Amino acid sequence: MTQDLKLGLQFGYWTAQPRPARELISLATQAEDLGFDSIWTGESWSSDAFSPLAAVAGATSRVRLCTGIAQIAARTPTAMAMHAMTLDGLSDGRAAVGIGVSGPQVVEGWYGRPFGQPLARTREYVQIMRDALKREAPVAAPGPHYPLPYTGEGAMGLGKPLKMITHPLRGDVPIYLGAEGPKNVAMAFEIADGWVPLYWSPYRDAYVVPDDVPDDFEIAVNLSVNVHDDVATALWPVKATLGFYIGGMGAKSKNFHTELMARMGFEDAAFKIQDLFFEGKREEAILAVPDEFADEISLSGPRERIAERLEAWRKTPVTTLLVGGTDPDTMRFLADQTR
Repeated sequence: MTQDLKLGLQFGYWTAQPRPARELISLATQAEDLGFDSIWTGESWSSDAFSPLAAVAGATSRVRLCTGIAQIAARTPTAMAMHAMTLDGLSDGRAAVGIGVSGPQVVEGWYGRPFGQPLARTREYVQIMRDALKREAPVAAPGPHYPLPYTGEGAMGLGKPLKMITHPLRGDVPIYLGAEGPKNVAMAFEIADGWVPLYWSPYRDAYVVPDDVPDDFEIAVNLSVNVHDDVATALWPVKATLGFYIGGMGAKSKNFHTELMARMGFEDAAFKIQDLFFEGKREEAILAVPDEFADEISLSGPRERIAERLEAWRKTPVTTLLVGGTDPDTMRFLADQTR
């Protein structure tokens, strides 16, 4: 398949490089003026995913505002629906909500919630979100993860199904899933309006994509873009990020990023990076990231090389490239290449 690619500007975590709201607004308006399709935000145990988008909603008029990824352990499904409804109203119908389970280290260590049965939990969560946004009837759910009304331990027995007070601008705000494991990816195509993979290589068949994907289904991939005449220099920030995510963004016994890299054909390197990171050898962990892997999942090097390698992405099912940390010149270059 060969297709046009849309561009999304990935703010990521606001706390990674603290910046005033006016700077976020400036970046967002530049992206909109250049023809970018969307603005995205992330969260972990850091900044929340919705506030930066609310900050730029009033300063933009066309660009879509998407969370990528808001963590379901941080909010009940009805609270996530409230966030979605509010952002969609503030932006005149430009919101999309990407959600994900995160990992047990964050869910249980930061949010104090159980991580077990993540697929069943996500399925239940999405259904309640859709019911709340449709506002067709008071929302009731049998559980077991999000029973409404709640009748368990500590309940007063006074809860009743409720319907959102505010009428949503849209009752079908798009819901995307951040998914890495095969079962979670399959569920994204089943119950969501889009999928946000963490890593994608246009040179490998690492995922199973159904043949009957709807034309409006979004596949939005985070992609580091680094322009430099020397490819090795351009790859360094990619490797530095991978060293942290593969090595330490999760527990030693359960890191979905490590497992994904292994499934993509780099098993030995993935677990070596993790071992080095947990031994406190972070610099060595970065150096252990194979150039080949960093290169395949990014666009790095001279502009001519990047333009050439974009052709491989056009032949994938990917619809949107989410680029972050780019300067205005690089943003303009990418916009020119994807028009």
